[in-house]
Amino acid sequence: MRIDTQGLLVGGEYIPSPNYDDRPAGEIELLVIHNISLPPGEFGGNDVQRLFTNTLDENAHPYYRAIAQLKLSAHFFVCRNGRIIQFVPCSKRAWHAGESCWQGRVRCNDFSLGIELEGSDTVPFTDAQYTALQDLTMALRKAYTIRGIAGHSDIAPQRKTDPGPHFDWVRYLTKLCGA
Repeated sequence: MRIDTQGLLVGGEYIPSPNYDDRPAGEIELLVIHNISLPPGEFGGNDVQRLFTNTLDENAHPYYRAIAQLKLSAHFFVCRNGRIIQFVPCSKRAWHAGESCWQGRVRCNDFSLGIELEGSDTVPFTDAQYTALQDLTMALRKAYTIRGIAGHSDIAPQRKTDPGPHFDWVRYLTKLCGA
């Protein structure tokens, strides 16, 4: 697994999101791990992809009326089966972190990559997701000067709880430390 010079995962699935803009000058230094499921707590559909591409039908579920107009994206989405979908090239700024701060620096979208895991705060993630996330992280670390990895809850603790209490940080990071 590798990232090309355009910031795309070689051989990966790419579904372009319109929800991005240019990054300010500077290095990509942070990976931000999130979780998302649509409808909340349900897995396997295409509604996350629809949200990130501004095609979510607000009438498809009552929850969607509150979120259908949001302009959100992430660089990557890791499905329960380990499939990785890219929505924004790494060279661009995805809109995943919102108001955020890491090591005294605000606006984490400026210098981070967002990775969404299909999941919730209430259930464990799958073996396939950990494997895909670890492989993706290693590829991103080869391509960029990643200095840190944080959960959304770490950079926006007053507003966010993801990736949640069921995300096994030790499991995730152990393979990375040995690589």
